[in-house]
Amino acid sequence: MQHTLEKEISITGIGLHSGCQVKLVLKPAAANSGIIFKRVDIETQPEIKALYSNVVDTRNCTCLGDKEGHLVSTIEHLMSALRVCSIDNVLIETDNQEIPIMDGSAKPFYEILSKVKLQEQQAPRKTIKIKKKVEFKDSKGNSVSLLPNSEDKLHMNFSIEFPSPIVGHQTFDGDITPEIFAKEIAPCRTFCEKYQVDYLKSIGLIKGGSLENAVVLDGDTLLNEGGFRVKNECVNHKVLDAIGDLYTAGYVIYGQYQANKTGHWHNNELLKLLFADSANYQII
Repeated sequence: MQHTLEKEISITGIGLHSGCQVKLVLKPAAANSGIIFKRVDIETQPEIKALYSNVVDTRNCTCLGDKEGHLVSTIEHLMSALRVCSIDNVLIETDNQEIPIMDGSAKPFYEILSKVKLQEQQAPRKTIKIKKKVEFKDSKGNSVSLLPNSEDKLHMNFSIEFPSPIVGHQTFDGDITPEIFAKEIAPCRTFCEKYQVDYLKSIGLIKGGSLENAVVLDGDTLLNEGGFRVKNECVNHKVLDAIGDLYTAGYVIYGQYQANKTGHWHNNELLKLLFADSANYQII
């Protein structure tokens, strides 16, 4: 059955780019309503559903938008926690364009959501079962695909390759379960090179960014004193992002996800291809 929150909860944090304090209020929502973001800082209080078709920007994060130009950005970490916690319907009020970056991972969101009481609703949960391979490739040959899985689960295989010797080649290969997510995926922080940080700051972005909410690499040096939280933290963070991006399908997806050096844009294009042909999937 579908589930929503039993009662509303609040989460506060800093916006990565604005550096402003952000307050989220997550409220119970009716069955079949899905995940909805509401901008309460705007007079009209526009609501934007967390669907792949409402994604308007995928540079550095997944950003939703409506026809009037209202935006809600950096939704992927929260979306991944909602997906793994089996929360189907929720209204998320935010008083800022950005969802708070927290510590750069999904761990704070997951720790809160995994402990809240859920309300079972009088509607069956609908899931998507992949029926045939769907693949998206970019001009560089990097690819992402969804394939059928004999079991009703999401299996993910993700590979990355970075010039930094600290990262290099990393691969994640496993089923997405609450246990695996909590231990190996949720704690993994967003990562970047120091030169990227310097550039973004020079153009007035990442005002809220720090070593408290990102892993920063400087050549063969890791600037974070505590080091990595888990083995292969970088590729595992890419898996974290992908889980959140895939939840913008509007349903839980069962299948095999395979990705090689891809990101938010690729995930969104993959969902567009998936839904372009009803022979690709079955809603069960």
